[in-house]
Amino acid sequence: MRAGEHKRVVITGLGVIAPNGNGVANFEAALRKGQSGIKSQESMIEAKFGCTVAGTPEGVDELCDATFGADELMAMNMNHRYASLAAIEAWKDAGLVRPAHDSEEVDWQTGAILGTGIGGMDTIAGKVVPLTNAGKIRRMGSTAVEQVMASGISARISGQLALGNQVTTNSSACSTGTEALSMGLERIRAGLADRMLCGGAEAASHYIWAGFDSMRVMNRGSNEAPEKASRPLSASAGGFIPGSGSGVVLIESLESALERGAHIHAELAGSGVNCGGHRMGGSMTSPNPTSVQRCITDALADAGVRPEEVDAINGHLTATGADPKEIGSWSRALGRGPGELPPITATKSMIGHALGAAGGLEAVASILMVEKGFVHPSINCEDVHPEIEPHASSIPHELREMPDMKVLVKAGFGFGDVNACLVFKRYES
Repeated sequence: MRAGEHKRVVITGLGVIAPNGNGVANFEAALRKGQSGIKSQESMIEAKFGCTVAGTPEGVDELCDATFGADELMAMNMNHRYASLAAIEAWKDAGLVRPAHDSEEVDWQTGAILGTGIGGMDTIAGKVVPLTNAGKIRRMGSTAVEQVMASGISARISGQLALGNQVTTNSSACSTGTEALSMGLERIRAGLADRMLCGGAEAASHYIWAGFDSMRVMNRGSNEAPEKASRPLSASAGGFIPGSGSGVVLIESLESALERGAHIHAELAGSGVNCGGHRMGGSMTSPNPTSVQRCITDALADAGVRPEEVDAINGHLTATGADPKEIGSWSRALGRGPGELPPITATKSMIGHALGAAGGLEAVASILMVEKGFVHPSINCEDVHPEIEPHASSIPHELREMPDMKVLVKAGFGFGDVNACLVFKRYES
């Protein structure tokens, strides 16, 4: 089977818990407005962080109380809650019915690949370590292991939705959520599943963010103006702003979607995943530019899409020194110089960098943009970085309606020199 002739895979469900909006409708509205979800965090102030702002979803406890039973909630930490809420929304959005708790039926054709970057660090730091050190292990409770194990989020959701196909958690730093969709795509193409819930989740915890603050890679200069703090593409970018939440996408074979009469948001046409091997400028914390370019071109080839057919880009773009290099890589990979790049947007400007959840959240944003024909603004980059300035016309500072958009490419790059790229297309029968 040649590239571009694979079994077609489409998106039939979306779910999101984000700093600037819970639920797909609220998230889309916030994206269109350029609405920031970055706020001051008391936990970071008390811990004397240099950066004291972050993107954290609000109203999650109320949503959980309305969705889960009290016994179930006792076994769910923040990572579980974010992922479960997003997964159940995606499930219902796809027109599927949440099974009853006492049902014995298992959905053997549906699985989940739901990743996380740091996992249950909040539970480890807030409960496991202090109770262990205090010699009070019995007070830890019987659900500590399922909350701290990385695969807890996918395992939790498999029980909530009676999933019987492959259920696993991937972890590839900041490319995790993007990689999860690529892995699900391959499983459906191989005929091993009809549907896969894919994406990522990351809890909101100063324990998760502490190491990054110690590295001085987070912005310390905008604590008094949280909504202005996340500044991808900007000359005054001072580092990334941590984020949190979950984005989950239900992907499905076209045959299955048509058979069910499901609404199709878009098509996941192809993907690319690779590593730069910590060579040619790449390292544990810096991407190899050649591998980034190869990842993009591999994804396009897999989708059967020519570089000139790309209508929009949703970049990784973290508000660090990597931003100019990333724009350069997009330019070279697409063979499009200054003034020729399609609109390139940074979702992190509104929600911060949600680490293992970033790819899932940004995939939801990307799918909404392809389906609805718009590109959301990249906020806080009025002062475009000098090295990016030649491409300034490609940066949307306000909402851009693009009713003729057909192809959007989304990429994620992570610590470890790992890369993942997805090609979304407007669905055409």
